[in-house]
Amino acid sequence: MHVQEWLDTVPAVAVYAVVALVIGVESLGIPLPGEIVLVSAALLSSQHSGINPVLLGACASLGAVVGDSIGYAIGRKGGRPLLAWLGNKFPRHFSEGHIATAERSFEKWGMWAVFVGRFVALLRIFAGPLAGVLRMPYWKFLIANVLGGVIWAGGTTAVVYYVGVVAEAWLKRFSYLGLAAAVLFGVASMLVVRRKAQRMSAEKAESEPEPVPAGE
Repeated sequence: MHVQEWLDTVPAVAVYAVVALVIGVESLGIPLPGEIVLVSAALLSSQHSGINPVLLGACASLGAVVGDSIGYAIGRKGGRPLLAWLGNKFPRHFSEGHIATAERSFEKWGMWAVFVGRFVALLRIFAGPLAGVLRMPYWKFLIANVLGGVIWAGGTTAVVYYVGVVAEAWLKRFSYLGLAAAVLFGVASMLVVRRKAQRMSAEKAESEPEPVPAGE
């Protein structure tokens, strides 16, 4: 079952909770499809399903900020052994190459790596734990974390929601245009058939011999 189809079967409050939970768990370093869940829920909210897009964006932002903060705390406490453990558990995401690339980004960009990392799938998983491992000052991490989480979650929700609304309105207009075209085609066909029938009747009447008057 598709994510959006599954979300459509649960109450709105459960959708908010699922979005916040999945994004939060992804942000603390566990590879989950947070962006897919958020996009699916935002698209669902544009289809009059009872899901409030503002509340959805707020829950997604909360999950992102809290998840990243927990990931930071875990990384600060676990240190390098944590990255090695994650590499064993999730070799596809936490390979030595990926960790080295992310570490270079953090060393070069600092707070900006945390902020920009929220918009990049792989860095989104690394941001919290790696910032903790590298001992980034928490106040710097928190500023970048909050700004990145709110802009990413709120922006994604808003964009997908309005795209869904516009698409739905366009499809409705398209269906109305299709109906109007079908009606016009039907009327035009009826007029053509009627005109052709009248012409055939006139030609038939002209081809018939005139009756001879009686007594001639």
